[in-house]
Amino acid sequence: MANILVWGKTRDLISGEIPAGIATEEVENMAAVQAVVEGKGSTLVLADPVRLEAEKSALEAWVRGGGNRRALIVSAAEAEGADELIRRFPFLDDVLIKPLTPTRLRLRLDRALDTINSRRVIEQLDDALVRKSQELHELNHIGVALSAQRDIDKLLELILLKCREITAADAGSLYLVERGKDSESSAEDKLWFKLPQNDSVPVGAFEEFTVPLSEDSIAGYAALSGQIVNVADAYHLPVGSPFKVSRRFDEESGYRTKSMLVVPMRDHQNMVIGVIQLINKKRDAKVILQPVQLVDETVIPFTSVDEELVTSLASQAAVAFENARLIQDIKNLFNAFVDASVTAVESRDPTTSGHSKRVATLTVGIGEKLDTLETGPFRDVRFTRDQLQEIKYASLLHDFGKVGVREKVLIKGKKLYVGEMLLIKQRFAYIKRTLEAEHVRAKLEQMQSGPASAGLLAEMDRAYESQREEIDGLLRMIVQANEPTILEEESFRALMDLTTRSFADGEGSRQPFLTPNEVAALSIRKGSLSEKERREIESHVTHTFRFLSEIPWTGEFRRVPEIAYAHHEKLDGTGYPRRLKATEIPIQSRMMAISDIFDALVAWDRPYKKAVPVERALSILRDESSTGKLDRQILDVFIEAKIYEKTLPRAGAEAAEIAR
Repeated sequence: MANILVWGKTRDLISGEIPAGIATEEVENMAAVQAVVEGKGSTLVLADPVRLEAEKSALEAWVRGGGNRRALIVSAAEAEGADELIRRFPFLDDVLIKPLTPTRLRLRLDRALDTINSRRVIEQLDDALVRKSQELHELNHIGVALSAQRDIDKLLELILLKCREITAADAGSLYLVERGKDSESSAEDKLWFKLPQNDSVPVGAFEEFTVPLSEDSIAGYAALSGQIVNVADAYHLPVGSPFKVSRRFDEESGYRTKSMLVVPMRDHQNMVIGVIQLINKKRDAKVILQPVQLVDETVIPFTSVDEELVTSLASQAAVAFENARLIQDIKNLFNAFVDASVTAVESRDPTTSGHSKRVATLTVGIGEKLDTLETGPFRDVRFTRDQLQEIKYASLLHDFGKVGVREKVLIKGKKLYVGEMLLIKQRFAYIKRTLEAEHVRAKLEQMQSGPASAGLLAEMDRAYESQREEIDGLLRMIVQANEPTILEEESFRALMDLTTRSFADGEGSRQPFLTPNEVAALSIRKGSLSEKERREIESHVTHTFRFLSEIPWTGEFRRVPEIAYAHHEKLDGTGYPRRLKATEIPIQSRMMAISDIFDALVAWDRPYKKAVPVERALSILRDESSTGKLDRQILDVFIEAKIYEKTLPRAGAEAAEIAR
C-alpha cells in the first residue's frame, strides 16, 4: 500500500530525502488518483496546485460523493499563498507550507492515517446507525401492519412471516400457550401448534393440535423458561440441553433442520402466551434449500441481532395478538348481547319471531351487492366490512323499541282485544238467553190465559227463531268486522246501528248491544289498530333510537342508532316518526325499509294473517316505489339480484323460481 500518493512530480512538492519506511507513488490525473485510493486503501494524497486547478470540478464532485473516505487530500504552497489555495480549493483537508521536510512529512502522514481511521470508524458508525434506523423503520412498519390486522388467524400468519423475513429464516412455526383452569399450576397447560411455514418443502394438509406443555421440546422449554433458545445445529445440541428436537418432519419430507431460533411471546403482564420458532437462517433469503445438501452450504446460525429483532417483534406481536383476541372477545360479547336483545323483543311479540334476523340478512345482502357494482347509480357506493356489520347491528336491533310498547297493543292481531271479543260473545249469549226466557214466559202466559191455538204458538216460535237468527247474524257480522281487513260501508252502518239497540241486564237496566268504544274499534277501516294504538306502535322507532343512543358504540358503528331510526321513513315524507324525505334518509335505512316490508309481507309465521306470495309482495314493493315511497333503484337491485330469496324457506324459494 502506498503511504503517499503524489499527484504531480514528487520533487516539485517534497524537498530532501523521503523518510525510511515511507513509499511514494506518482500519478498524472484524477482517474489515477481514484484507482489507487479505491484499490489500495488508506492514502495521503499530496496534490500539485496545478493539477488541482486542471481537474477541480471532478475532484470536488468525488469528494462530495464520499470518495475521499479512505484518503486525505492535501496540497503544498509557499506561506504567503497558503490562504489563497485554501480559498480556491475549500474541499482540501489541509495545505502544507513549503518546503516539505521529511520530518514534517512523516508527522503529517501519521496524522493523516489517524484521520482516515477516524473517518472509517465514523463511517462504520454511520452504517450501523443506518442499519439500526432501517431495522427500527421495518419494525415500526411491521407493528403498524400487525395492529391493523384484526383477523386472528391472518394475524398469526403475518407474525410468523415477518419474523422470518427480518431474519432470512427458511421456515418457522408458531405456538400458542393454552392455560389450564388452575392458575396456580401449569400441570394442565398445553402447547398449541398453531401454524407452520416453509419455503423449501410443502407443509402438507396441516391440522392444528395440542401437546402437554413440557421442557421436552425446544418450544416447550422456551415457553416454560421464558428464555430465548439459539442453536447452531438442531442435530447436535449443546451437551446438557434439557430439550430435544424432533426429526419426524425432516424424515417425512426430506428436509434438514439446522439452525434454530426460538423466542417466547410475552403479553403486557410479562406472561408467555406463545412461541415463535424460526428455522434455518440463510445467507441469501431467496435460496430454496433443495436439494438438502444446500443446507450445509447456505444455512448459518442466527445472530444476536436476530435475537434482538425477533424479541422486539415478538413483543409487538404479543400485544397485537392480545388486542385482536380482546377485540374478538368484545365482539363475541356484544353479538351475544345483540342476540339476547332480539330474543327479548321477540319474546314480547312471538308472532314476529325471526323477523329481525331475516331483515338483517336481506339488508346486508343488499349492501354486499351494491358494494360490487361498477356501473349505474351505485358505482361509487362502497361498504367496508365494519359498515356491513354496522348495517347488520342496526337491522337486528331496528325493532328493539317494541319493549316500550304495551304488549297487548304489540300483539294485537284483530280490532278488538281478546277479552273484549269474549265479553261481546258473552253479552250476545246473554241476549239470546233473555230472548229465550221471554219467549217461554210469553208462551206460558198465553196458555195460562186460556186455550192457545197451535197456530198462535207456532207463530210465536217463528218470531222467536227469527230474533235468534238476527242476533246470531249480528254476532257473525261483529266477528267478521273484527278481522283486520277493509271494513265495507254496509257493515260500518250496521255497527253504528248497534249503539242504539239495547237489552235489559239482570238488574233491569237497559244496555247497548255494543258500547261506543267497541263500535269505534270495530269501525277501524283498515287493519286492526286504532289511531291511538298505531301511534303507540310507531313510537317503537323512537324508543329504539333512544335505547341505541345509550350504547357507547365504537367509531365504526356510530351510525347504528341513526340507521335504525329512519327505517320507517318514506322518500316522499309520509313515513314516521320524523317525516324525513329522500335526501335526509341514509341509504342503509332505505335498504332496510325494503327488507322490512318484504319480510312482513311474506312472513309465514304470523297467526293473524296469511303470507303474501313472493310475486305479490314484489308487486306491492314496486307499487310503493312507483308512488315515491321506496327507493326504486335499490329495489331494482333487490329484485334483479334475487336477494329476497336469502330468507325464503326452501319450498318458497323453489315456488318463486317456478313462478318466474
